[in-house]
Formats: sequence, structure tokens, C-alpha cells
Amino acid sequence: MATPVQRWQLERLDGLCARDVHDILTLRSAVFVVEQHCVFQDPDKADYQSWHLLGRDRTDALVAYLRIVDPGAKYSEVSIGRVVTDAAIRRSGCGIALMQEGIARAQRLWPQQAIRIGAQWRLTDFYRRFGFENTGEIYIEDGIRHIEMMRAPPEVA
Repeated sequence: MATPVQRWQLERLDGLCARDVHDILTLRSAVFVVEQHCVFQDPDKADYQSWHLLGRDRTDALVAYLRIVDPGAKYSEVSIGRVVTDAAIRRSGCGIALMQEGIARAQRLWPQQAIRIGAQWRLTDFYRRFGFENTGEIYIEDGIRHIEMMRAPPEVA
């Protein structure tokens, strides 16, 4: 299935233009704050210690985003977080493409490293399809049930 994403862009925060940052914060706020009714400070210090993966459609609108957090910034392992797709393109395969691209980019940046995530509990089946397994107990973050999950490093050939 072809997804709406026509172009992927991976940058550090300092490499993003003002429009990119605005689009990221708008999409994250629309989903995490407005749609999920979660009042929290979305921009955080981890944004400075992350690679930002943007997926834009044919009109150049930001429709998919995640951040790849450096090892040691949040967890000892590399981490993927703030995984978000625009509500208008959900169920198009875009979320799958986003995670595949994010994992591939993380593995290029840190080969042979495990990837840890703090997943919303309701999305654990989604993350399992990419090889993530539960590694802890359910916890509440910003009023939403989460669980840590880990994806083992790729096997050395």
C-alpha cells in the first residue's frame, strides 16, 4: 500500500528551519494535547538530543513525525518517541511506514543497538509488529497508560 508520505527528512533540531519546527510542534500538539486531551509540556530538552524524522506528503504538508533520541538522553539505549501521524491519513499505512523508516534510520545511526520506547499501552500490538517487546510494568505518564518496550539489536551476520 502506498502511503501519503512522498519525502522523508532527518535533521537535528539546529538543522531544521522555522517552518519545520512550527509544523512539528503543530502536529504534535494537535494529536498529543488536543486529540488526546493531555495537558503537558510537549517541547522538552530531549528535542535537542534527538534526530527529527519528518514525513511530508505531495503538498509538502507534514503528515508523519517521530524523534530518535540519542542513547543516554532518555534511556541508556537509543529511543524512538513522539510517534505521530496526522488524523486525516490514519489507516493509510503511514504509521507503519513511519516506524519502518524510524527504525532503519536509528539502526544506521547506531548499528547493533537495541531501541527502547515508552509506548502508550493501547498501541503495544502496533509496536510488537516491529519486534518490540514489553520490558516493564504499566505506568501513568501525563494521564495515559504507558509501558516500556524494547527491540533487540539486529543480529550480526
